Amino acid sequence: MATDDLSLIAPAALASFLARHPDWKHEGGMIRRTYEAPDFLAGIAFVERVAHAAESANHHPDIDIRWRKVTLALVTHDAGGLTHRDTDLAAEADRLFAEVVRSK
Repeated sequence: MATDDLSLIAPAALASFLARHPDWKHEGGMIRRTYEAPDFLAGIAFVERVAHAAESANHHPDIDIRWRKVTLALVTHDAGGLTHRDTDLAAEADRLFAEVVRSK
């Protein structure tokens, strides 16, 4: 999943990621997306899957849970901005959310 490279992502690479993942927004120096789960427990199941992926990648998002809505925010603090670690985990989160929704 995530690379150990802490180089900041090039603007063109970020634009390409955002074009392929239009639900992610570049805001306040980080990328952010809010997912709406079918129900509260599906949202929690999604958070658990993201937590495992984040722990495996040693790259942890800010997570906000509000009933069925789960917001992830990613930035590589050690690099002082966005890196491929952020876009890799964001893409993995999208995949994991699709799995959770399919399993409902």
